[in-house]
Amino acid sequence: MNQKHQEDLAHIRSMMERSSRFISLSGLSGVFAGLSALLGGLYVYQLFKANGMDYLNDEHRLYSISLVSELFWTAIIILICAFAFGAFFTIRKSRKYNLPIWTSVTKKMLFNLAVPLTTGGIFCLALIYHGYFGLVAPCTLIFYGLAVINAEKYTFSDIKYLGFCELILGCISIFYIGYGLIFWIIGFGILHILYGLIMFKKYK
Repeated sequence: MNQKHQEDLAHIRSMMERSSRFISLSGLSGVFAGLSALLGGLYVYQLFKANGMDYLNDEHRLYSISLVSELFWTAIIILICAFAFGAFFTIRKSRKYNLPIWTSVTKKMLFNLAVPLTTGGIFCLALIYHGYFGLVAPCTLIFYGLAVINAEKYTFSDIKYLGFCELILGCISIFYIGYGLIFWIIGFGILHILYGLIMFKKYK
C-alpha cells in the first residue's frame, strides 16, 4: 500500500513539474550553442590577425568601421545558429517524450529571458555607438547571465549555475579590458559545452 502511495506521489510530482516548468530543454542545445560560439570566437581571432592585430599582445587596438561591422554580423550569425540549434533539439526532445512546447510556462520563460537580453543588447549597441568596444564582451556575459538566472524558475533549476558562472566571468572580465574575446569564448563556448554535456547526461 505504501509503495502504491509513493508511486502516486511520484506521478503527481511529475505532473506538477511538467505543468510548472519548461522541461523540453535539451542538453544538446547547450553543446551545439557552445560549439557555435567557440568556432565564432576562433573566427574573430583570425579576423583580428587578418587585420594586422595581435589580439593577445596589442594593448592599443584600432577598430575600423568595416571591422566593427564584420564583428557585429559575426555575432548575429552565432546568435542565429545558437537559437536554431536550441529550437531543433528542443523540438526533437518534445516529440520524443510527447511533451508540449508552446505553453504558458514557455511564454513566461521566454519573457523572463528576453527582458534582460533585450536590455543588454540595446546597452551593447550604445557601447558600440560610443566606441567603448572593450566593454561589449563583458556586458554580453553579464546580461546573459542575468537572463538565464531570471528564467531559471520556469525550467530546470540547474540552469541557474550556468547563469551565475556567466555573471561572475563577465564581472571578472570587466577588470581585464582588451581580453574580452578570451572570456567570451570561455563563457559562451566552453561553459555552454560543459553545461550541455552535464544536462544531457542528467536528463537524457
